Amino acid sequence: MIEFTGWDIVRNLLLAARWTAALSLVAFALGGLVGLAVLFARVGHAKPLRWGAVAFIEVFQGTPLLMQLFLVFFGLPLVGIDTSAWFAACLALTLWTAAFLAEIWRGCVESVPKGQWEASASLAMNYLQQMRHVVLPQALRLAVPPTVGFSVQVVKGTALASIIGFVELSKASTMITNASFQPFTVYGAAAAVYFLLCFPLSAWSRRLERTLHVAHRN
Repeated sequence: MIEFTGWDIVRNLLLAARWTAALSLVAFALGGLVGLAVLFARVGHAKPLRWGAVAFIEVFQGTPLLMQLFLVFFGLPLVGIDTSAWFAACLALTLWTAAFLAEIWRGCVESVPKGQWEASASLAMNYLQQMRHVVLPQALRLAVPPTVGFSVQVVKGTALASIIGFVELSKASTMITNASFQPFTVYGAAAAVYFLLCFPLSAWSRRLERTLHVAHRN
């Protein structure tokens, strides 16, 4: 058994937490871009694109993230695409994040009064112009708090990447526990690090909700 001091455990967990934060940021940023494209297809007028967006959302919301990670990590090599644990985790989490963000944002877009669409159409705006200049600025007020709140789920979702061998906070916790035989100490410290990553996001989401008066919007 390797002797680990408390500082050794915390130091190694903090080093692994960098990869948890990096994976969360990449997945959330890329997921936001993909989710925006899915949103435009979901609320657009082209039926094939709308059906495709619905199918995308249903598939990624209706299947466990763990299964998605497995399919990406073990499936891509079957079609000749070599992949690493980092790439597979980024891709799976990006698509999973996009599906949920697209639905969050769809609800915000559809909350914009129908009269706003009609008024912008009367000004000869096309669909993209309506979204850019009229609808999205109003929907943004509603979308910011739940979007920030969902980022907490992305951070916690990165823990599943340990299953495919990606060394982030959860995987590092298991490795340190196997070497030190101090599961309560190690996992307790890991839980504290997750809390330090997630609590500021939750608090920020609640503050934004109060600031934007979303809860009291008629």
